[in-house]
Amino acid sequence: GQIADPQFRRVLWIGLGLTVALLFGTFALFLTAIQVLLPDTLTLPLIGEVQWVNELASGATFLLLLVLSIFLMVPVASAFTGLFLEDVAKAVEDRHYPSLPPAPRIPLREVVQDTIGFFAVLVGANIAALLLYVLFPPAAPFIFWGVNGLLLGREYFQLVAMRRLGRSGAKAMRARHSGQIWLAGVLMAVPLSVPLLNLIVPILGAATFTHLFHRLSRAADGS
Repeated sequence: GQIADPQFRRVLWIGLGLTVALLFGTFALFLTAIQVLLPDTLTLPLIGEVQWVNELASGATFLLLLVLSIFLMVPVASAFTGLFLEDVAKAVEDRHYPSLPPAPRIPLREVVQDTIGFFAVLVGANIAALLLYVLFPPAAPFIFWGVNGLLLGREYFQLVAMRRLGRSGAKAMRARHSGQIWLAGVLMAVPLSVPLLNLIVPILGAATFTHLFHRLSRAADGS
Protein backbone atom coordinates (compact mmCIF):
# COMPACT_ATOMS: atom_id res chain seq x y z
CA GLY A 1 0.00 0.00 0.00
CA GLN A 2 2.96 2.36 0.44
CA ILE A 3 4.54 1.72 -2.94
CA ALA A 4 3.11 5.00 -4.27
CA ASP A 5 5.09 6.89 -1.62
CA PRO A 6 8.23 8.35 -3.31
CA GLN A 7 10.42 7.76 -0.25
CA PHE A 8 9.35 4.13 0.04
CA ARG A 9 9.59 3.61 -3.72
CA ARG A 10 13.19 4.82 -3.61
CA VAL A 11 13.91 2.41 -0.77
CA LEU A 12 12.11 -0.35 -2.68
CA TRP A 13 14.26 0.03 -5.81
CA ILE A 14 17.52 0.29 -3.88
CA GLY A 15 16.52 -2.68 -1.74
CA LEU A 16 15.56 -4.68 -4.82
CA GLY A 17 18.96 -3.98 -6.35
CA LEU A 18 20.67 -5.02 -3.14
CA THR A 19 18.62 -8.22 -2.96
CA VAL A 20 19.53 -9.16 -6.55
CA ALA A 21 23.21 -8.47 -5.83
CA LEU A 22 23.09 -10.61 -2.68
CA LEU A 23 21.35 -13.42 -4.56
CA PHE A 24 23.93 -13.44 -7.35
CA GLY A 25 26.74 -13.27 -4.80
CA THR A 26 25.30 -16.22 -2.87
CA PHE A 27 24.82 -18.13 -6.11
CA ALA A 28 28.43 -17.47 -7.14
CA LEU A 29 29.68 -18.73 -3.77
CA PHE A 30 27.51 -21.83 -4.17
CA LEU A 31 28.92 -22.61 -7.62
CA THR A 32 32.47 -21.96 -6.43
CA ALA A 33 32.02 -24.37 -3.54
CA ILE A 34 30.60 -27.02 -5.90
CA GLN A 35 33.52 -26.62 -8.30
CA VAL A 36 36.04 -26.95 -5.47
CA LEU A 37 34.40 -29.99 -3.91
CA LEU A 38 33.51 -31.95 -7.05
CA PRO A 39 35.39 -32.72 -10.29
CA ASP A 40 34.53 -30.92 -13.53
CA THR A 41 33.51 -34.19 -15.15
CA LEU A 42 31.40 -36.88 -13.52
CA THR A 43 30.82 -40.41 -14.83
CA LEU A 44 27.27 -41.56 -14.20
CA PRO A 45 25.87 -45.10 -14.73
CA LEU A 46 24.08 -45.51 -18.09
CA ILE A 47 24.83 -41.86 -18.92
CA GLY A 48 28.58 -41.69 -19.13
CA GLU A 49 30.65 -38.55 -18.65
CA VAL A 50 28.78 -35.38 -17.75
CA GLN A 51 30.63 -32.08 -17.89
CA TRP A 52 28.10 -30.41 -15.68
CA VAL A 53 30.26 -27.44 -14.71
CA ASN A 54 30.36 -26.33 -18.33
CA GLU A 55 26.61 -26.77 -18.49
CA LEU A 56 26.20 -24.51 -15.49
CA ALA A 57 28.19 -21.84 -17.31
CA SER A 58 25.79 -21.97 -20.23
CA GLY A 59 22.37 -20.40 -20.62
CA ALA A 60 20.97 -22.95 -18.18
CA THR A 61 22.62 -20.99 -15.36
CA PHE A 62 19.74 -18.52 -15.19
CA LEU A 63 17.18 -21.31 -14.89
CA LEU A 64 19.27 -22.95 -12.21
CA LEU A 65 19.48 -19.62 -10.39
CA LEU A 66 15.68 -19.34 -10.40
CA VAL A 67 15.32 -22.84 -8.95
CA LEU A 68 18.04 -22.39 -6.34
CA SER A 69 16.60 -19.01 -5.34
CA ILE A 70 13.89 -21.01 -3.55
CA PHE A 71 16.57 -21.95 -1.03
CA LEU A 72 19.20 -19.24 -1.47
CA MET A 73 16.75 -16.39 -0.82
CA VAL A 74 16.45 -17.43 2.82
CA PRO A 75 20.08 -16.56 3.68
CA VAL A 76 19.79 -13.53 1.38
CA ALA A 77 16.78 -12.30 3.36
CA SER A 78 18.73 -12.84 6.57
CA ALA A 79 21.73 -10.85 5.31
CA PHE A 80 19.38 -8.12 4.04
CA THR A 81 18.25 -7.15 7.55
CA GLY A 82 21.62 -5.89 8.71
CA LEU A 83 22.27 -3.99 5.49
CA PHE A 84 18.96 -2.32 4.77
CA LEU A 85 16.27 -2.85 7.41
CA GLU A 86 16.91 0.53 9.04
CA ASP A 87 16.07 2.39 5.82
CA VAL A 88 12.86 0.44 5.23
CA ALA A 89 11.71 0.90 8.83
CA LYS A 90 12.38 4.64 8.67
CA ALA A 91 10.40 5.03 5.43
CA VAL A 92 7.45 3.18 6.99
CA GLU A 93 7.57 5.22 10.21
CA ASP A 94 7.87 8.54 8.38
CA ARG A 95 4.67 7.77 6.48
CA HIS A 96 2.52 5.93 9.04
CA TYR A 97 3.89 7.00 12.42
CA PRO A 98 5.00 10.62 11.93
CA SER A 99 4.43 11.56 15.60
CA LEU A 100 7.19 9.23 16.78
CA PRO A 101 10.55 10.73 17.68
CA PRO A 102 13.45 9.65 15.45
CA ALA A 103 14.79 6.24 16.38
CA PRO A 104 18.48 6.23 17.28
CA ARG A 105 20.44 4.33 14.67
CA ILE A 106 21.71 0.99 15.99
CA PRO A 107 25.53 0.95 16.18
CA LEU A 108 27.01 -0.86 13.20
CA ARG A 109 28.92 -3.25 15.47
CA GLU A 110 25.69 -4.46 17.08
CA VAL A 111 23.95 -4.80 13.72
CA VAL A 112 26.81 -6.89 12.31
CA GLN A 113 27.00 -8.97 15.47
CA ASP A 114 23.28 -9.79 15.45
CA THR A 115 23.13 -10.36 11.70
CA ILE A 116 26.04 -12.82 11.77
CA GLY A 117 24.56 -14.60 14.78
CA PHE A 118 21.12 -14.97 13.20
CA PHE A 119 22.67 -15.98 9.87
CA ALA A 120 24.74 -18.74 11.46
CA VAL A 121 21.71 -20.12 13.32
CA LEU A 122 19.61 -19.99 10.16
CA VAL A 123 22.18 -21.87 8.06
CA GLY A 124 22.74 -24.45 10.81
CA ALA A 125 19.03 -25.03 11.29
CA ASN A 126 18.47 -25.49 7.55
CA ILE A 127 21.31 -28.00 7.32
CA ALA A 128 19.81 -29.93 10.25
CA ALA A 129 16.36 -29.75 8.60
CA LEU A 130 17.72 -31.65 5.57
CA LEU A 131 17.33 -34.87 7.56
CA LEU A 132 13.65 -34.10 8.14
CA TYR A 133 13.18 -33.41 4.43
CA VAL A 134 14.56 -36.88 3.67
CA LEU A 135 12.51 -38.61 6.37
CA PHE A 136 9.25 -36.81 5.58
CA PRO A 137 9.35 -35.77 1.88
CA PRO A 138 5.64 -34.79 1.60
CA ALA A 139 6.00 -32.47 4.58
CA ALA A 140 9.27 -30.90 3.34
CA PRO A 141 7.72 -27.59 2.15
CA PHE A 142 5.86 -27.13 5.44
CA ILE A 143 9.00 -27.92 7.45
CA PHE A 144 10.94 -25.44 5.31
CA TRP A 145 8.36 -22.70 5.83
CA GLY A 146 7.96 -23.43 9.52
CA VAL A 147 11.66 -23.47 10.34
CA ASN A 148 12.55 -20.43 8.27
CA GLY A 149 9.42 -18.56 9.33
CA LEU A 150 10.48 -19.00 12.94
CA LEU A 151 14.06 -17.88 12.33
CA LEU A 152 13.35 -15.00 9.95
CA GLY A 153 10.52 -13.76 12.17
CA ARG A 154 12.84 -13.68 15.17
CA GLU A 155 15.55 -11.85 13.24
CA TYR A 156 13.38 -9.23 11.55
CA PHE A 157 11.33 -8.47 14.66
CA GLN A 158 14.39 -8.32 16.91
CA LEU A 159 16.18 -5.80 14.71
CA VAL A 160 13.06 -3.69 14.18
CA ALA A 161 12.25 -3.63 17.91
CA MET A 162 15.85 -2.88 18.90
CA ARG A 163 15.56 0.50 17.22
CA ARG A 164 12.99 1.58 19.83
CA LEU A 165 13.51 -0.72 22.83
CA GLY A 166 17.15 -1.74 22.82
CA ARG A 167 18.41 -5.32 22.76
CA SER A 168 16.93 -6.55 26.05
CA GLY A 169 13.58 -4.81 25.53
CA ALA A 170 13.29 -6.23 22.02
CA LYS A 171 14.09 -9.73 23.24
CA ALA A 172 11.46 -9.51 25.99
CA MET A 173 8.80 -8.26 23.59
CA ARG A 174 9.69 -10.96 21.08
CA ALA A 175 9.21 -13.60 23.76
CA ARG A 176 5.76 -12.23 24.70
CA HIS A 177 4.51 -12.33 21.12
CA SER A 178 6.42 -15.32 19.75
CA GLY A 179 3.33 -16.90 18.16
CA GLN A 180 2.36 -13.85 16.11
CA ILE A 181 5.97 -13.25 15.13
CA TRP A 182 6.31 -16.85 13.95
CA LEU A 183 3.12 -16.58 11.89
CA ALA A 184 4.35 -13.35 10.29
CA GLY A 185 7.65 -15.08 9.57
CA VAL A 186 5.88 -18.00 7.89
CA LEU A 187 3.88 -15.56 5.77
CA MET A 188 7.25 -14.17 4.71
CA ALA A 189 8.90 -17.56 4.15
CA VAL A 190 6.17 -18.85 1.81
CA PRO A 191 6.59 -16.20 -0.93
CA LEU A 192 10.37 -16.43 -0.45
CA SER A 193 10.08 -19.85 -2.09
CA VAL A 194 8.47 -18.39 -5.23
CA PRO A 195 11.10 -17.41 -7.86
CA LEU A 196 11.12 -13.73 -8.91
CA LEU A 197 8.42 -12.82 -6.39
CA ASN A 198 10.95 -13.61 -3.68
CA LEU A 199 13.14 -10.70 -4.79
CA ILE A 200 10.86 -8.11 -3.18
CA VAL A 201 10.01 -10.16 -0.08
CA PRO A 202 12.92 -8.89 2.09
CA ILE A 203 11.79 -5.28 1.54
CA LEU A 204 8.13 -6.02 2.18
CA GLY A 205 9.07 -8.24 5.12
CA ALA A 206 10.99 -5.40 6.78
CA ALA A 207 7.98 -3.11 6.28
CA THR A 208 5.58 -5.73 7.62
CA PHE A 209 7.57 -6.33 10.80
CA THR A 210 7.81 -2.58 11.37
CA HIS A 211 4.01 -2.37 11.30
CA LEU A 212 3.74 -5.48 13.49
CA PHE A 213 6.05 -3.98 16.10
CA HIS A 214 4.04 -0.76 16.33
CA ARG A 215 0.71 -2.59 16.40
CA LEU A 216 1.87 -4.76 19.29
CA SER A 217 3.33 -1.73 21.07
CA ARG A 218 0.06 0.17 20.81
CA ALA A 219 -1.92 -2.84 22.01
CA ALA A 220 0.33 -3.10 25.04
CA ASP A 221 -0.18 0.62 25.77
CA GLY A 222 -3.95 0.26 25.37
CA SER A 223 -4.06 2.78 22.53
